[in-house]
Amino acid sequence: MYDTIIIGGGVSGLMAAYAASQNNKRVLIIEKNKNLGRKLLISGGGRCNVTNRLPYTEIIKHIPGNGKFLYGPFSTFDNESIIDFVESRGVSLKEEDHGRMFPVSNQSKDVLNVFLNALAENKVDIKYHTAVTELMIQDGRVTGVKTKDETFAAGNIIITTGGRSVPHTGSTGDGHTFAESAGHTITELFPTEVPVTSDESFIKDSTLKGLSLKNVGLSVLKKNGKPRITHQMDMLFTHFGISGPAALRCSQFVYKEQKNQKKTHIDMMIDFYPDDSKGSLSETFDKTVKEHPNRALRNILKSMMQDRLAEFMLEYLNIDGDANSHHIKNEDKEKIIQFLKGFVFTVNGTQSIEKAFVTGGGVNLKEISPQTMESRLVKSLYFAGEVLDIHGYTGGYNITSALVTGYTAGNSACRE
Repeated sequence: MYDTIIIGGGVSGLMAAYAASQNNKRVLIIEKNKNLGRKLLISGGGRCNVTNRLPYTEIIKHIPGNGKFLYGPFSTFDNESIIDFVESRGVSLKEEDHGRMFPVSNQSKDVLNVFLNALAENKVDIKYHTAVTELMIQDGRVTGVKTKDETFAAGNIIITTGGRSVPHTGSTGDGHTFAESAGHTITELFPTEVPVTSDESFIKDSTLKGLSLKNVGLSVLKKNGKPRITHQMDMLFTHFGISGPAALRCSQFVYKEQKNQKKTHIDMMIDFYPDDSKGSLSETFDKTVKEHPNRALRNILKSMMQDRLAEFMLEYLNIDGDANSHHIKNEDKEKIIQFLKGFVFTVNGTQSIEKAFVTGGGVNLKEISPQTMESRLVKSLYFAGEVLDIHGYTGGYNITSALVTGYTAGNSACRE
């Protein structure tokens, strides 16, 4: 008989197990893999972006998928609590751009070891290579779990199985099956933080493949042509569409606009000079032309941007790049400025949920208490992490959500 059983030993499961095992409570983690914390090890490119130090309101803004729900768990355990938890156990953290927190060692295994040591100190039992097959529920209360070979009784169950992204870490949607068996509803699952696909001719023929753009404004456009969302970051053209930070952040809005517009193909737009107005960009262009009156247009453009982008733009706009700057037509100049401030192209979706960094959708939050993470439908059943309908951008936001909800669920179970 265990006080609490954690299903899934990922990011939120580790924290839930620690919190639930306080005060000598007997806790068991049941994990499908041969080790714990696989997603933790690969987070932040293997450096472990363990949390983000921005204020609450900023963190919530960076979790567009139901981030406001986290105000409840934050009242129990927040991003500063995560930092203290890690640093008080001997792993120093450093702050990088946009509030991202990493171990000074740049080794994710150092953060994982903090959790493993904490679990060992609290005498948490762990069963590896074991998959839960069924929740045991009686009279509206969870009583334990079944695996293929055994039955485990428990006063509390916490489901921390993740979503369906990065399935090689063990996140294959099991938690959603368990939730549905307990009467919960699962909102539609979709990929977020994933590359965007396009069948534009310049994508299919790899004209821009490998072209990396710094600090551009990438927008997903609504039906009326106005931006639904814009992210000013780096991006990359690929053989299937676009990738890089800006594209990943826009991906969930591609999915949402496809649903809103009831269309497979929607428009995106690139502003290659987001910090300049059309007027100031036009002045820069005129100044460059004036300084080099005998230079060919293509060479003037190549002094302002990457060669491949200049060549593509001239071909796309059907403008003679060999024209002497004396003979640049006003209409061509206007087309160039318009292109650089608002190049519109179509996209037809994103890569699959299995290739996404984060899963959108999950256990319906209306059925979960934000103060405790307990199910409103089944007593002593808790959920934490990406199994829930919460999703944020990369940059320490998803891991913060996982750790905060994990601690809140474990702490609540411990008090029970």
